[in-house]
Amino acid sequence: MVTSPILEAWEACDKVDTLFIIVCTVICWTIVPTVGIAYGGYCWRRNGMSAAIPAVLVIATCSIQWFVIGYTLSYGPGGLFFGGFDHLFHKGVLSEPVGSIPAILFSEFQLVFEATVCAIAIGGFCERGRILPIIPFIVLWATFIYNPLAHSVWGGGLLGEDLGVLDFAGGTPVHVCSGATATAISIYLSYPLFRSKSSSKSPDQKRTPTHIRLHRPGNSFFQLLSLIIIWGSWLAFDAGTTLTLSFQSVMALCVTNLCASAGALTWGLITYYETRRFSIDSIFMGAISGLVMITPAAGFVDMPTSFLLGVIGATFCRQALRIKFTKFAHHWRWVDNGDTFATHCLGGVLATICTGLFAKKEVAAYGGLDIPGGVFFDGNISQLWKQIVEALIGFSWSFIGSYIIIAAIDCVPGLEVLATDKQIHEGLDLNETEEGFFIEYPDEVDYTPTDKRIALD
Repeated sequence: MVTSPILEAWEACDKVDTLFIIVCTVICWTIVPTVGIAYGGYCWRRNGMSAAIPAVLVIATCSIQWFVIGYTLSYGPGGLFFGGFDHLFHKGVLSEPVGSIPAILFSEFQLVFEATVCAIAIGGFCERGRILPIIPFIVLWATFIYNPLAHSVWGGGLLGEDLGVLDFAGGTPVHVCSGATATAISIYLSYPLFRSKSSSKSPDQKRTPTHIRLHRPGNSFFQLLSLIIIWGSWLAFDAGTTLTLSFQSVMALCVTNLCASAGALTWGLITYYETRRFSIDSIFMGAISGLVMITPAAGFVDMPTSFLLGVIGATFCRQALRIKFTKFAHHWRWVDNGDTFATHCLGGVLATICTGLFAKKEVAAYGGLDIPGGVFFDGNISQLWKQIVEALIGFSWSFIGSYIIIAAIDCVPGLEVLATDKQIHEGLDLNETEEGFFIEYPDEVDYTPTDKRIALD
């Protein structure tokens, strides 16, 4: 019988845990393109496809970036913010156990995290940004923004190892990072510094940074479909974070569902109280706010606490969302496409802080984790300021770094990030994509299934 070190290492892995994480990885993968579908449903009907395609580009681009350098920067042995180059091009990442699963599977599961964060973050491009510059943005952003944050929190870096923050599945690396990035992109599109700022004499190439009119979601069915997929897949996102099939996995799944349910019902009822109508958009945003709130706390809180977090998150994010409807927002060209600032950014900050308030040592022990606990249940007041520091560092790093990256890309001829006035007015699907969800192609205005010259009896 042929043996090898690879197969010997594989035999040391727990097959039940491995199967569990394989299933979670496959389920979580669907989140990435579904975020694009959600943005496509949110956007004006002539911008739907141009909002959805970037999420597919994220999968392809992040997979390559992660294989080449992303994994080693995030989880390779290294310093406070960056891992080393030990695993460049996935060198040595095969069947050696990480916990009880193969390293290559651990890498694939973490890749889904990076791609999910990126898919949410590029929502800042919706309805105003061009698609081509998104590709280099993904590469640079993943390398210099997400990978350092992931290493700092989960890879043995400053925030997780030295400071001792509690972040189960990504309050800061996932939600604060994606929300701050989307906000930086949106602000740059409103106030570009370089090539997108210049105005051409040609009407077709003129760019005028401006606020865009608010509108209802372009396709509510897409929002409903996205709600179903993201809600269900996020259960695997949080449960799989344990990297082993334990009771903590079960608890993480259950508290995630309850928190999302509390958020969906709270936001939906607030809207009903105000309008006397139910709204799938409101229920969707409520569920998302609940998922945001539970992500960093899923392995540390019990069921009653998760319900409370869902109510708090939906109420807070619903109020934060009102910012974009104000005269202030219109005057200062404030555009919160996909509501990423209100839900992911501000909601992520609140979720990170609440984790420090409500974390319980007893619940963490379900997965064999020994944590100092939070303020309310274990009297660990110091955990609160640690969580605040994490949120501040995560927001500053993501916002400033993303703004610099998008500005640098905008300097390159041909990579202007802001679409032209004509393209924005007509809809990006007519100019940026070959297809569209609800557009009539100019060369097919007179199309019929049969030749017009054929006389039909």
